[in-house]
Amino acid sequence: MIQIRKLTKIFDKQIVTDHLDLDIPEGKMTCIIGRSGEGKSVLLKQIIGLIKPTSGHIYIDGTDITELSEKEHVIIFEKCGYVFQFAALLDSLTIFENVGISLLENGQDPQKVRTLVVKMLEEVNLSKDILDKYPSELSGGMRKRVGLARTLIRNPKIILYDEPTTGLDPITSRVVHELMAAMQSKLKITSIVISHDLEIFKYVDYIALLHEGKIRYFGEAKTIWESKNPYIYQFIRGLPEGPIQTEKQS
Repeated sequence: MIQIRKLTKIFDKQIVTDHLDLDIPEGKMTCIIGRSGEGKSVLLKQIIGLIKPTSGHIYIDGTDITELSEKEHVIIFEKCGYVFQFAALLDSLTIFENVGISLLENGQDPQKVRTLVVKMLEEVNLSKDILDKYPSELSGGMRKRVGLARTLIRNPKIILYDEPTTGLDPITSRVVHELMAAMQSKLKITSIVISHDLEIFKYVDYIALLHEGKIRYFGEAKTIWESKNPYIYQFIRGLPEGPIQTEKQS
């Protein structure tokens, strides 16, 4: 389980997370939603240790990662995989090199890495025919899946997805969501997803709503439309009136 306690992050006097508390269930997929600019990606990057909080604590497997040295933090990084918003593939490298980059940099045998890359591509429903292609030769949905294959090849215990369907059409978005859900069901990893796409509710286990630096709602995805919590009720229905103020109200 990932436990977050009183997590605060301040940038130039702007409070992004404000004494935030959240428990991420182990082996489940949790989606964090909220309006644009609420700091969802900043929260994600604090959880993985890419951004250091101003104060507060983040416990992963009982270890407070906020107190680790840079060297000790490497152990945490090895447990985690991060799927970037726009796949973050390196244009100058082939798909084989992109997916296998972490293993190749560690000096592993290229032929063995190639075999493993083919297996990872199959896991995300991609053919080995794309091994020697470059990212620019693939569609947006294919690049997203390559990014997921690159994450899976490291066998992470935790996967963090930052807006995995941004820029994709509804059909491709569904394909990506179904793939994420299939990987979750098969691997039983702990997954955290940042998303604006309400379609994600069909595929995740839990929903957390971030607003003004705090988690205002946490509950099971399957019961979210029945919730009377005023924050989640307003947000998922897109209502102008409620505790989440629109620009017109503010």
